[in-house]
Amino acid sequence: MRPSSSRARRFGAFVSLLFALAALSATAAAGADRYVALGDSFSSGVGTGSYTLSSSCKRGVYAYPWLVAQQRADTSLTFVACSGAKTTDLMANQIGSVATDTTIVTVTIGGNDIGFSDLIVECTLADCSAELDSTRASLRTVLMPRLDTVYSSIRSRALDATVIVLGYPRMFSTAGCLGTLGISSTERAKANLLSDALDTLSSERAGFANVTYKSALVPFTGHAVCSSSAWLNGLNLLNTGESYHPNRNGNSLGYAPLVRAVVG
Repeated sequence: MRPSSSRARRFGAFVSLLFALAALSATAAAGADRYVALGDSFSSGVGTGSYTLSSSCKRGVYAYPWLVAQQRADTSLTFVACSGAKTTDLMANQIGSVATDTTIVTVTIGGNDIGFSDLIVECTLADCSAELDSTRASLRTVLMPRLDTVYSSIRSRALDATVIVLGYPRMFSTAGCLGTLGISSTERAKANLLSDALDTLSSERAGFANVTYKSALVPFTGHAVCSSSAWLNGLNLLNTGESYHPNRNGNSLGYAPLVRAVVG
């Protein structure tokens, strides 16, 4: 028996609906962003006091990559940033997460290569002025080739991705407090000069690699250690690992908006 024309039309409409739903699903999948968050402790969330995503790498839900992914619809996050990471660690353990279908990449890197955190600890215990000057003088020689390797590798693995290199803020204002215990005004000023030099170099090399650079200097101005609305932790004698890193406001009000300004 041949189906009636009415039944045939209904069957045809049903098939068309299935194709339309499949096309809609494919379009939605194609429009979903695949976000990979690389980097060091400034990206993993050290300083936020919560590391439920990875206790070893100090990754948590108050870190800016997690916040950005939650704020954006249809965004899946591969979160591999790890506390203590240097450029060599990123290339060995993190870069593999960046693939041809990656659409967003964020990264903070370079601070551990020049031992910035160790320098600040040294400033707390002794006079670090000479070491700060020496590190700044050798910054280009030491760090430029390493940044070039990281930035160019990210770009080559995800040619169409939006790649955002995020800078480091100045840690200190002119004010001192318990959070800057042991660090003189001269040392604070020289540490900020090192942050400025790192910002300049990172911006230059990001431009060379054709990736976006977002400086943290201006957003964090007025929110340094010892300010009335600090976005950075000062010295924490009870948990030194939290010291001199962005707190929850530093991630949500400082770094996350920098990323959102680029990706929406």
